[in-house]
Amino acid sequence: MDGQRVLVTGGAGFIGSTLANRLSVTNDVVVVDDCYLGTPENLESAVTFNERSVLDDDLPTDVDVVFHCAALSSYPMHESDPTRGARVNVEGFVNVVEQARADGCDTVVYASSSSVYGSRSEPTTEAAPVAANSGYEASKLARERYAEYFSHHYGLSLAGMRLFSVYQGYGAAEGHKGEYANLVAQFVDDIATGERPAIYGDGTQTRDFIHVEDVVAALCSAAEAALDGVYNVGTGDRYSLNDLVDKINETVGADIRPKYVENPIPEDVYVTDTCADCSKLRSETNWEPTVGFDEGVKRVCEQYR
Repeated sequence: MDGQRVLVTGGAGFIGSTLANRLSVTNDVVVVDDCYLGTPENLESAVTFNERSVLDDDLPTDVDVVFHCAALSSYPMHESDPTRGARVNVEGFVNVVEQARADGCDTVVYASSSSVYGSRSEPTTEAAPVAANSGYEASKLARERYAEYFSHHYGLSLAGMRLFSVYQGYGAAEGHKGEYANLVAQFVDDIATGERPAIYGDGTQTRDFIHVEDVVAALCSAAEAALDGVYNVGTGDRYSLNDLVDKINETVGADIRPKYVENPIPEDVYVTDTCADCSKLRSETNWEPTVGFDEGVKRVCEQYR
């Protein structure tokens, strides 16, 4: 993408700031973030920052493309205040898209979640059944249904990106988030500082870990192609949490064993296994994930050397 005016909501957070900074090299980038999870320290000077809520009126939606990353982005966050979660995740999405539509923007790329698939150990396509087993998942599916409405009724292009387990190192973007930081960053920080990482259950649960750089590339590809519909964003590979701990130990030259603790998330809600089939996104864009698991863990560990 070059020479466009772009809005990134949640743009001071983990994924949003990485996206905003990359786009700002060749585009005019405006960020909206209420600083609940993000911080403007994550942003390059070329990015225009607005400390605003996605629920506000008169947002800076006079843009060519909207990347909607703003959300309460996990089950615990949503359950701590379900009403706020629904307002931010659903009403905030509708508010941003409606204002963008009124301002003439017809391309929106927004964050959805692989959690809607539940637990699946085989590569999962977008055609797989989905369910709302938690308020968080309900809010993500509500976004997708409203996106269908905007697409069918107004002819907008809205790409819902079902993100799998996105990670990067702590750094500025994740360091202040504590228990809400991505799992790879938390485990690396624990092991590199001599602490035992806590794993729910026995550690055999698996995740399709995807580096944030590959996610940003997928978001940009979706916007460039003006995709419409839902798309998986993962690698197609899965690793257990025990595998993750072993790889971190190997990379940093440590031997710190995890502590296995009781899972505080209800069994009917907790997702045990995820794995993406991204052939749909690949077939409609030139996107391919480029950061493998070993390389990604190495990059996260490097900040401690």
